[in-house]
Formats: sequence, C-alpha cells, structure tokens
Amino acid sequence: MAEDIEETLLGGPLRYTRKEVEARSGVPDAYARRIWQALGFPTPPDDEVAFTDGDVAALVEIKDLLGTELVDEEMVLQLARAVGQTMGRLASWLGDVWLQRLGELPADEPAATDLVTAALAATEDLRPAFERLLLHGWRRQLTAVGMRAAATTAAAQSDPAAGIAHLAVGFADVVSFTRLSRGLDSDELAAFVERFEVTTAEVIAELGGRVVKTIGDEVLFVTAEPRAAADIGLRIAERFNEDPDFPQIRVGLAYGEVIQRLGDVFGTPVNLAARLTAIAYPGTVLIDGGLARALPQDAYDITALRPRPLQGLGRVRPFLLRR
Repeated sequence: MAEDIEETLLGGPLRYTRKEVEARSGVPDAYARRIWQALGFPTPPDDEVAFTDGDVAALVEIKDLLGTELVDEEMVLQLARAVGQTMGRLASWLGDVWLQRLGELPADEPAATDLVTAALAATEDLRPAFERLLLHGWRRQLTAVGMRAAATTAAAQSDPAAGIAHLAVGFADVVSFTRLSRGLDSDELAAFVERFEVTTAEVIAELGGRVVKTIGDEVLFVTAEPRAAADIGLRIAERFNEDPDFPQIRVGLAYGEVIQRLGDVFGTPVNLAARLTAIAYPGTVLIDGGLARALPQDAYDITALRPRPLQGLGRVRPFLLRR
C-alpha cells in the first residue's frame, strides 16, 4: 500500500539512491542533501532507493538555473525552504481533507484497501487540474508581489533590495482562546479555527491587505496603505462583535518601516502591533502613534490613551481607534 501511495503521488516509482541521483543530475551530493533538507525532508541512507525520475529532473533544472547570472546556490536554498514550508502546509491541508472523506465511513467500517486504492486513483485523475490551479494561483500571487514591491520599495528609506518598506502591520486574535479551546473536541476546535481564518482572510483580501500568516487563534496581516489597515482592523472587530456565537476579537495596528523576507515581515512595527493586541480590550482596535498620524483625522475617532509599558519597547502611548 505504501508503495502504491508513493508511486501514484510522486508520478513514478522510487528508482535511485543518492549517489545515483548525483551521477545522473550532475549536482554534487553535498549540495543535493542541503536542498533536500531545505525542503524539509530527512536525508536517506546512502544505500536506500529513495528518489524518482522526477527528483533527478528537478535537480537537473536546478543545475541549469545555477548557470544563469541571477541565481546562486544560496538563493536556491532559500527558495527550497520557502517551497518546503508552503507546500508542506498545503499538502497537510489536502491530506486532512482526504482523511476526512475517508472518515465519513461508519465508525465500525474501516477504510478498506480497495477504497484507499480508489481514492488514490481519483487523486491521480484530479492531479493535472490541481497542478494547473496551483501554477495559476502562484502566478497571480507573484504578480501581486511584483506590484506591491514596485509600490512599497519606492518609499523605503533604505536599499530596496533589502526588502525594506513602509507598511501597516496588524494582528487580530481571539479573546480567551485557550480557555474556550479546552471545552471543544477536536472537530469543534478545527471548525472554530477555520471559521476565524476564513472570516479574517476574506476581510483582509476585500480591503486590500495581505495575510502573512495565521497561528491558531491569531492572524498577522500587512497593508501598504494606513487607511486600509484601519478599515481592516475595524471591520474584523465589528464582524465578530456582531456574532453572538463567536468570541470577540482584539486588534493591534502599527505603521513604520519593516523588513520583508521570504513572505514574512520583521521589525519594530510587527512587535508593536503584537504588544498592542495583547493589551487591547475585547472587541477594540488599538493603534500606535505612527498610524494615528498617518490616518486622516476626519475619517476616524482616534483617542489617545495613557502611556503603557510594553515588553521590549518601553513606555508607549496607544490610541483607541473607532469609526
């Protein structure tokens, strides 16, 4: 059964050891191991047959890329790490959906071998369409990244090549999530988290922001425009304030120069937004002074609060944002 899964999903049988892959691809074994580990996989023993024709072809592609002026070995490793993390999460999500479908069988009826085989056959039938959709989605996202880079790095005070830009950063998290999660079974908890992620992602996308990542009960997002961040924070808080069946959300926003690296963001505004979220009352939005100054004063109700000590940032004056 394991061999059937590997052959179906990998598009061919396992044929080669590490040394055989090195000989066929022309990529040194030490560097191929680094790529494999960057993708998130353990290095197989020397004599284990663990690689396919597809693996060899991928390394040949990498070797060709390394022959261009724009690509070097470190860049390939960075991209491999990004692909490994992103595709790993996507594959886990798809795997969960597949297992849920199998789990819809009666509890006293285990997943039979022929059912799993049929599911694998269906996966192979659908794979080309999924791969086309993934490629199209990647191209749309790459276009969006290019447009954001053109707009944001022009305003950076440092070298644009360093990925530095002025952005509004926001955190939104569920109030008392730890306590609430203790009273939910695994299915209820999964549905709870998915509802939070779907709702916040829809609001962020609709108002021109970008989801950087979600961590259970918390979402991190960025926008190029300060006003878009304010509208997103207020809309998220309002959406859950209006829902009696879901706990309230608290939001923290900050504006300033951040470092963008491999899809993530770093810098003082990120830390500040996180700290503001932690001290915000349920259902409210707190912002920093930088965002308060960047917003049109006639469009929002902005109230200065007393300075508060924030871990790692000293005393900071937060501002309460309302419509």
